[in-house]
Amino acid sequence: MYPRKLTRSIISNPDYPVVETKSGKLRGLWEEGVFIFRGIQYAEQKRFHMPQPVESWEGTKEAIIYGPVCKEIHTAIAHDEYNVPHYHYIQDEDCLYLNIWTKHIDRESRKPVMVWIHGGGFATGSSIELYAYDGMELCEFGDVVVVSLNHRLNCIGYLDLSDFGDEYRYTGNLGQADLVAGLQWIHDNIEAFGGDPGNVTIMGQSGGGAKVNALLQTPAADGLFHKAVIQSGLFSGSKDLLPEDSKALGRAVVEELGLTAETIREIETIPYYKLARAALKASENFGGGMVWAPVRDMDYYYGSGLLNPFREETKNIPVLAGSVLGEFDQNYNHVFAAGSKNDWDENLVSELFVKRFGTAADAVKAAQKKAYPQAKLVDALFTNKAVRTAHRDYCRKRAAEGCAPAYNWLFNLECPLNSGTIPWHNAEEAYMFHNARYLEASYIPGVSEELQDIMTGAWVSFAYTGDPNHIGMKSWDAVTEDNGACMIFDRVTRQEYHHDDELMAALPDRPIMEDNAREPETTFGGGPRQSL
Repeated sequence: MYPRKLTRSIISNPDYPVVETKSGKLRGLWEEGVFIFRGIQYAEQKRFHMPQPVESWEGTKEAIIYGPVCKEIHTAIAHDEYNVPHYHYIQDEDCLYLNIWTKHIDRESRKPVMVWIHGGGFATGSSIELYAYDGMELCEFGDVVVVSLNHRLNCIGYLDLSDFGDEYRYTGNLGQADLVAGLQWIHDNIEAFGGDPGNVTIMGQSGGGAKVNALLQTPAADGLFHKAVIQSGLFSGSKDLLPEDSKALGRAVVEELGLTAETIREIETIPYYKLARAALKASENFGGGMVWAPVRDMDYYYGSGLLNPFREETKNIPVLAGSVLGEFDQNYNHVFAAGSKNDWDENLVSELFVKRFGTAADAVKAAQKKAYPQAKLVDALFTNKAVRTAHRDYCRKRAAEGCAPAYNWLFNLECPLNSGTIPWHNAEEAYMFHNARYLEASYIPGVSEELQDIMTGAWVSFAYTGDPNHIGMKSWDAVTEDNGACMIFDRVTRQEYHHDDELMAALPDRPIMEDNAREPETTFGGGPRQSL
């Protein structure tokens, strides 16, 4: 997938490596110790219908190139292509494919399985969109089976047409049903790839983290995973998508297409981009932007765990949940002042504090110094509140409701880009995938290697045991209702207790400069989107 691997030895012969799945044989490739199988179809899809099992085949299918990724209403044109490198690929509605990295292709190995669910909200993205998603290093470092998968998104994954008949009952949750189908395929077949179907960890960042949160609240997924990792996927102030709103959008799209209840089946065959244009036009009256999400219908999906009681069936699942210091707020550098934040003088910083935080400026200063006494005061200008508090509170809520241990974390490593940039949305992925040394914008010689060993080690340990502690890092406590425990991943990784509660309380929910700042139009996990 990446140039760094082109010089490595590859074997992909007609008879090796070949794995027998329940549907038939698959031929992948071997790359110096790791078996790679790409583009495995895990389910079949018909537009606006639930995914169905793959039909069996004779002979051996090739699994050496990636399968298509889901079509997008907006085509990703990343504004952050340097600091979050993207990989663009063929788009198709036939997108239910997964990829596997494993060191073993025998049923006796039974290694932990780590399933990556990509970002991009519920509208865009793919299992291979970001360079950081490559599973080779994670597999090799942790001796785990890594799986990534695509699923239906936007209007073909989450357009609620349930008003138009029982056959469309679950259309508002088809993207989630695809993920369940992928987990079912993994349960049924991963043993042949050296994986343990009884030890599956689902993990995702941004929109992928939101999907993990949703799967914990989805009865159809029960028993198909055993641990969960949520990375920057929860947002304070978020709301569940309710049926009355999702159905209204569905009706508006149908009307925009000129269809009726009598002609509704035509929506299954019209060209995707005609459907997408109608969905884009209709969504303008529903707030636009992030309109696509699972529908809380209390049948298929019980609503976000941040907003609703955790289901008894998934209270026993350990959770690793955390975020990045800057997230989207680090984008404000361009609207504050010229040059690097680390070169701004004290007077300018004080002026910017007042512009950004208004009457809360002094309280934010004091709280920043208390939360991060060794850090720069200016960093508070770029510190995210909504994502940080959501993950902190999610862990506390799980503790309060008697769930299995939840571990909270915060990624704080300042990167060398622009003479010092606090970490951005997506910044931690390269470190927990053990790919940090391959991303120029965030690489710090000597620091990145050590930190990725610590973070990847924690994620791998969690996959093995449900506890992220491992030799090589400081002790990490599970969150209780009162302890405020948080592991901070930085140049010096350390655990703190209630370290930023006062800072989060001091930061305004909506800093005043947000009303005047012009930011790129983004979706979670991706960059600006170009309309059709």
